[in-house]
Amino acid sequence: MAMPWYTVANVDDVPSPALLVYPERIARNIRAALEIVGDARRLRPHLKTSKMREVVRMHLDEGIIRFKCATIAEAEMAAGAGAPDVLLAYQPVGPNVARLVRLVQAFPATRFAAIVDDRGAIDALSAAAVAAGVALELFVDLDGGMHRSGIAPGPGAVDLYRWLSTRPGLRAAGLHMYDGHVKATDVEARRRASDDAFAHVETMRQAISAAGLEVPSIVVGGTPAFPFHARRAGVECSPGTTVFWDAGYGATLPDLPFVPAAVLLTRVVSRPASNRLCLDLGHKAVAAENPHPRVVLFGLEDATAVGHSEEHLVLETGRAADFPVGTAVYGVPWHVCPTVALYNDAVVVRDGRADGRWQVAARARSLTI
Repeated sequence: MAMPWYTVANVDDVPSPALLVYPERIARNIRAALEIVGDARRLRPHLKTSKMREVVRMHLDEGIIRFKCATIAEAEMAAGAGAPDVLLAYQPVGPNVARLVRLVQAFPATRFAAIVDDRGAIDALSAAAVAAGVALELFVDLDGGMHRSGIAPGPGAVDLYRWLSTRPGLRAAGLHMYDGHVKATDVEARRRASDDAFAHVETMRQAISAAGLEVPSIVVGGTPAFPFHARRAGVECSPGTTVFWDAGYGATLPDLPFVPAAVLLTRVVSRPASNRLCLDLGHKAVAAENPHPRVVLFGLEDATAVGHSEEHLVLETGRAADFPVGTAVYGVPWHVCPTVALYNDAVVVRDGRADGRWQVAARARSLTI
């Protein structure tokens, strides 16, 4: 009888808790994203999920050359892995202004850009670029309805784009919009919400063009809206979770063709009662920002979490007797992106065996810059 896909034959060699990654399934997810978007030049995957050089290289092997990230460290990691085009989807402020300039200087083979939604931030970036003798490319970030960041669509956004276009040392690269609020399970409801969010971008593109300014590129969307943005001409799509997938999106977005490619390995470290198991999967090993279930454990899908602390996850289950102390248990995190960031490295599983490790390099706040 074949073993389940996630099991590791030499699991006794792998200390827990551990993050396991499966390259064959990662490649499958990358190809599924390419099939949806139809053109590698229109795919700009977000690296906040994987944070690994090896995953960047897997994308490059498939002809994907554009990437998106959330931190200077992620941008440096991508450039160091050979990425030709990296968008920092975060407005640089404070010391990160100088760090962005140093990044541009350190990796001349990579085209870097960032997003902005504030005139003061634009002025600071302009001054830094002029002082360093470099040119910075910036996207104006639009609020498509999430109300987390970005400038509200309207005349103010046009004025900000015009201001950006006149600042020395800067180049207006286009428009960016993240629609993280679009995540309905119902496909038609999600499509309508995606269309509503994108309508703001299209209105701004037309208004900026009417003002005599160029909008070279448009970057939009997260994972839930990805299939809808992929149908729009002239836009780049920036899903992130697609590369590893997780239990949260697996439950809420069953229409999407991605599969789990990152799994948590944990072990039973105690059985404090006849119906209780204690696992070594605390807050330090699985993202804890969501309510339970924070991980969906294979073979324990019906278990109820009754305690979660720094090092321990306590479950109640009628099957506790089937899991002696020391038993290895596997599970898919509910939210994979912040879970990956809890690990220094990931155990690579090939052909059912642990076979090396990949450093989660960009979990650090800084690498060399």
